[in-house]
Amino acid sequence: MQDTNRQFSVPKGMYLLSHSVGCLPVLTRSSVAQSYFEPWQQHGGDAWPQWLNIIEQFCHELADLFNTNADDICPQSSVSNGLSQYLQALPLKTARTVLMHASAFPSLGFAVQGLAAYGFNLKLIDKDIDPNDLDAWQALLTDDVAVAVITHVHSNSGVLSDVAGIAQLCRAKNVCCVVDVAQSAGLIPIDLQSWQVDLVLGSCVKWLCGGPGAGFMWVNPGHVNELTPKNIGWFSHESPFEFDIEHFSYAKGAKRFWGGTPSILPYASALVGIQQINNIGVPKIYAHSKALQRIVLDHAAEYLLNPIGLAYSGGTLCLHLAKPRLETLVSGLTQANAYFDQRRDGIRLSWHIYNTEQEALQVAEIFRCL
Repeated sequence: MQDTNRQFSVPKGMYLLSHSVGCLPVLTRSSVAQSYFEPWQQHGGDAWPQWLNIIEQFCHELADLFNTNADDICPQSSVSNGLSQYLQALPLKTARTVLMHASAFPSLGFAVQGLAAYGFNLKLIDKDIDPNDLDAWQALLTDDVAVAVITHVHSNSGVLSDVAGIAQLCRAKNVCCVVDVAQSAGLIPIDLQSWQVDLVLGSCVKWLCGGPGAGFMWVNPGHVNELTPKNIGWFSHESPFEFDIEHFSYAKGAKRFWGGTPSILPYASALVGIQQINNIGVPKIYAHSKALQRIVLDHAAEYLLNPIGLAYSGGTLCLHLAKPRLETLVSGLTQANAYFDQRRDGIRLSWHIYNTEQEALQVAEIFRCL
């Protein structure tokens, strides 16, 4: 993977933090200068056609990544903002409960709690229950539940959710199904045609190597025109340049969620990352990540408090150890100039395409010396 490694600007040391921020593609600086800054410098206000082309390309690259249509994708500032927008846009129903696992990223729960005045309330599957316990989902998909939120890959455990299985339960109960792919997009192959869900939310800052500020939502085209977003602006209009203050008509498709004057710069950066990931190929990235994880686990498994099944996890090894060994491991990784983070009794080590076999062997050696 040496040639692939050179396609990214990787910090000095051993970078194992892709679950937080993915590394900058080498081409990003020059590409963003060409697509965003040069049109601004040369054309001023006439740069808009070129700037909006960035958004169009962004949506098309994501569509290729997820095997879907670009018209069904809309930029969003963040995953939680996208969820809030979606919930407010739903047709009014008596059922206003949103169900998710307690290990979902907290901001998703915050988004629901922030809509309490609209009648929404949060229901959680207990953190000690396996996120893939279909019986637990079935039991809690009660008549008051309007929306279920599935975390594709859980950030603090690395657990990969059975999206298709949970989504099938939701369809049987007529519950809208939302999937958060922030920790999986760019690392795990995703085919939206097979999931049959209602909404997918994601971010480009992690495995897509696109930087912060460029989120996205995919809305199922089968029911998008039933949704009425509340936070609308001129780019939510089916004809944004009509400029008639007395007439508004929602855009046909996901772009009705776009809002006012769009942000461009984060998407110019994110576009390069998605293009890079698409060029390499997600299946290749996934296979490489799993190979490196396997090297580490061959030496780490005997020390772990949490057995890890590589087929049922994402790109991050969330390793929980007894305190004395955890402290030794942290010390060893620090001495190796590794980038990682710690969550209570565990550490998180992510393995992307720019990580090398030598790095995996180095981490394995640290475990061998515990």
